[in-house]
Amino acid sequence: MSSEVLFTALVVAVGLERVAELALSRRNAAWSLTRGGVEHGRGHYPLMVVLHTGLLVGALTEVWMRRPDAVAVLAWTMLPLVAASQGLRWWCIATLGRQWNTRVIVVPGAPRVISGPYRWIPHPNYVAVVIEGLALPLVHSAWGTALVFTAVNGCLLATRIRTENAALTRLA
Repeated sequence: MSSEVLFTALVVAVGLERVAELALSRRNAAWSLTRGGVEHGRGHYPLMVVLHTGLLVGALTEVWMRRPDAVAVLAWTMLPLVAASQGLRWWCIATLGRQWNTRVIVVPGAPRVISGPYRWIPHPNYVAVVIEGLALPLVHSAWGTALVFTAVNGCLLATRIRTENAALTRLA
């Protein structure tokens, strides 16, 4: 089996994980909205969807079109980082429970979560996103995708974190 096929299987697995996340996010968002939740930052959300979809499509396209050599030491270094980013993401989801979704929805009167990874890092899910965005494409030496995603994601995360911080101050 070629390294391209194995990489494709990895990206498809991450994509399926995203579909599961979106299903859970929709349920949790509906739960929050029925409790008076207010959404913030709606304008940048479609850009996030495009960017995260672009990460998966871009990595596959770069690997299949450019055919970079998979560097074994890089692949075996990046693969654990991809797994760790997924673990951190699901730890965040479990910690936030029904308050977690892919949007910024604040339920008035809900307690701010300061347990789990939130004890140490204010936005641990975004740490997972940054790690995954760099590591996933580099599993198969897709440097272009890793660099473009990281640069665009940095700009988008600056907006997202500002929006989220402003929304969370309403809980205090």
